[in-house]
Amino acid sequence: MAAAKPAPTDSLSFCLAQLSAAAGEGLGGGKDTATNETPLGRALLALRTRHVKAAGGIERFRARGGLRPLLALLRRAAAAGPAPSQAGPGSAPSSVVSAASSGPAPSPGPAPSAASSSTPSPPARLRKTLDLALSILANCCTEGACRAEVRRLGGILPLVTILQCVKTDSIQNRTARALGNLALEPESCGDIHSAGAVPLLVESLTACQDSQCRQSVVRALRNLADSPQHRLALAQQGAVRPLAELLAAAPDPALTLALVRALLELSRGCSRACAEQLSLGGGLGPLVSLASDPKRAVREATILILANLCAQGLVRPALGNAGGVEVLLGELRRRRGPNGASPASQQPLVRAVCLLCREAINRARLRDAGGLELLMGLLRDPRASAWHPRVVAALVGFLYDTGALGRLQALGLVPLLAGQLCGEAGDEEEEGREAASWDFPEERTPERAEAGSFRSLRSWLISEGYASGLGDISADWSPERCPPPAEPANRASPSPGPTSLRTPRALRPPGRSPVAAEEPWGREGPALLLLSRFSQAPDPSGALVTGPALCGLLACVTGAPGPPSPRVLRILARLTCNPACLEAFVRSYGAALLRAWLVLGVAPDDWPALRTRPARRSQHQHQHRELGEMLLQNLTVQAESPFGVGALTHLLLSGSPEDRVACALTLPFICRKPSLWRRLLLDQGGLRLLLSALTRPAPHPLFLFFAADSLSCLQGLVSPSVSPALLPAIPLDLDPPSPCLYEPLLGPAPIPAPDLHFLLDSGLRLPAQRAASATASPFFRALLAGSFAEAHMDLVPLRGLSPSAAWPILHHLHGCRGCGAALGPVPPPGQPLLGSEAEEALEAAGRFLLPGLEEELEDAVGRIHLGPQGGPESVGEVFRLGRPRLAAHCARWTLGPGQCPRKRALALVGLVEAAGEEAGPLTEALLAVVMGVELGARGPSLDC
Repeated sequence: MAAAKPAPTDSLSFCLAQLSAAAGEGLGGGKDTATNETPLGRALLALRTRHVKAAGGIERFRARGGLRPLLALLRRAAAAGPAPSQAGPGSAPSSVVSAASSGPAPSPGPAPSAASSSTPSPPARLRKTLDLALSILANCCTEGACRAEVRRLGGILPLVTILQCVKTDSIQNRTARALGNLALEPESCGDIHSAGAVPLLVESLTACQDSQCRQSVVRALRNLADSPQHRLALAQQGAVRPLAELLAAAPDPALTLALVRALLELSRGCSRACAEQLSLGGGLGPLVSLASDPKRAVREATILILANLCAQGLVRPALGNAGGVEVLLGELRRRRGPNGASPASQQPLVRAVCLLCREAINRARLRDAGGLELLMGLLRDPRASAWHPRVVAALVGFLYDTGALGRLQALGLVPLLAGQLCGEAGDEEEEGREAASWDFPEERTPERAEAGSFRSLRSWLISEGYASGLGDISADWSPERCPPPAEPANRASPSPGPTSLRTPRALRPPGRSPVAAEEPWGREGPALLLLSRFSQAPDPSGALVTGPALCGLLACVTGAPGPPSPRVLRILARLTCNPACLEAFVRSYGAALLRAWLVLGVAPDDWPALRTRPARRSQHQHQHRELGEMLLQNLTVQAESPFGVGALTHLLLSGSPEDRVACALTLPFICRKPSLWRRLLLDQGGLRLLLSALTRPAPHPLFLFFAADSLSCLQGLVSPSVSPALLPAIPLDLDPPSPCLYEPLLGPAPIPAPDLHFLLDSGLRLPAQRAASATASPFFRALLAGSFAEAHMDLVPLRGLSPSAAWPILHHLHGCRGCGAALGPVPPPGQPLLGSEAEEALEAAGRFLLPGLEEELEDAVGRIHLGPQGGPESVGEVFRLGRPRLAAHCARWTLGPGQCPRKRALALVGLVEAAGEEAGPLTEALLAVVMGVELGARGPSLDC
């Protein structure tokens, strides 16, 4: 069978020639165009169905110059079409301006069809030509090179003119499709906006009835929303409300998907106009319903639209009424589940849920739907640390919701807030003015220093009839406007009371009263506001008087670059003045922590190694010290009251072992009445209880630091006028204070001549006088003047002695006292004493019954290792020698009144490590120093 003869339209050159001829002749010229209709129609049909759709066809069509005649044909076709009733051809921009100024087009019913429109339908020939030409142009504009050339050739304005003049659904569909493809280029998108296409697309959306046409228009509007400026322009020209109305009409699934995708783009950075139109168009209810659509694309786009709408306060109450709170919470809970999405996909939902907390009605729905637990889960998640400031700021909305606060406290909010104070979390992300609470829409967005929840409180009071208007409720009731206590009249008062916690003078603007002064609001502001609310409870001890909470508050005080926040000062003052918190301060070592951190300047991070931090001005350190002393004075007032005495007595006598130790440690800090602390610590065994706990596992990371400070304070209470002096150091570069009596025996011509030599294990012979050696010690008297063989020997062996250890013994036997020989075997500080020649000399002095030499050697060890050149690490080394007098020296060095708190604590750590399981010697030594007596000396009884 012979092959079919190829048609002329199979040639791209033939089709382009027909297109060029038609563009040159025009469709409305003087020639009879009926003879050209069939070749032009066939050429356009072949271009659309074969040449353009073939692989690489669009590029060939553009390269052969097909776009120029195609656009020229569209211009002539648009000029030949029917004119709109409002204006003539080519007046699209002016009609766009009039449409934009008239606002969104109302839709009080079904839109009129194209046949019933006031604009007459174009001839069938023109409509077919436009259909084919627009279809070819729309297909070509799917490629970037063609879009750029169409824009260069000025092809956007003819499309807008066709959109304005030809009101046929098929023409509107293909024109909108071409404009939508062109809008993929940012430059073309701006030109389309400038040409006035948006009002025409909105008009087409409300007028046409064809679903395909509507989808093309919706897609064009979506592509035109490529920037915040263009999205705002679309909303201001009424593009959102028709989309919402179509969505409310329950269209077919394809159109529904197109609508939600367009609304998702338009709602990014949601503007006020967008939210208003979407709400007025009845789109909130359908959006909430579509959040459970079986199609995933529709469902996810709808949820993001709801999240974007939460940025506008005016729509959040209506969104909550439509069920949006439950939808967003459920989706966020699902995404945070084990099989949930990545944290990045949770960010818009977290922001939306936090914004929903700004209105009272939505807070109630969120609380009932389990939103508090979800927000607490976010705070506990370290992966969500970037959202923590936002979540804490959202929880401020529940400031006056007693039930919600109780639930949050039970869920562990206070430790998490304290962690916010200690951590390095960033500031809360700023929201626009439109995101403010809509409880009071007539009010302007307040500054950050005002509490949004206070406005919710006022709304509730007015709605319940407790107040008739806004003027009945003073803003001073808000915690943000809590007036600082008045300054005392006598500023030279030596003992500041609780009223001395006041706003620093530098924070008060000149010319304003203290009541009207605004407090600084930093990143810790929301957390402090919540903690302040918790501290106002009758018994806040369970939540706030804990180790983590106190560490957070104190870190906020000392970590501030300037004066601390007045609110944190009020919180601490409120807690220390509350009798219900006294036992909690004792159990949690809170009083000891206040003294260590504020008065002594040692934070938990500074122990045992000092942390590197920026140097603070001495003025701030002085303020911190004054604050710590004032807080301890508040606790002292509570402890010495009848209630406090009973509570402390019960805690010390009937509490758990841990509570009894904590009470004994805390008493020296908060008790100043001698009758009270003597009865509890001395008569009822509190001191021995504390000392016996030193060698047990530490109940607190800073327990030994607290214990050293407590024992030092107690020593000052027991003996306020006694200042035990540290052992003075002997200058080694000066002559000894007393002459050496043994040195004359060592010369070449000794006077008197030695009548005895001691032979050491090393073979060294040391000269000696028999009479002097025999009278110095009962041991040598029996050895040299008794019935032993050595009494008749001129060379007496001394076993187990090194020359350095024997040297002070020979000096002592010949009457030397304080000549410096005892310093010889003592190693310098930093070297171990166990196994040294000093220990050997001490052991030999005891073996040879030389108690005076033992004391002299112990004094030498103390002068060298416990003097100014010695450090806290030497205290444990000296204690390991096991000498009672040296143990007393170590305890005295540790608890000395002028000792550095850090060195004192490090010395106690060394003593505890040296004592090991044998706590008896250490306990007795510390007890003797605290009570102001020497071991073995006559003095007060140590049975305490």
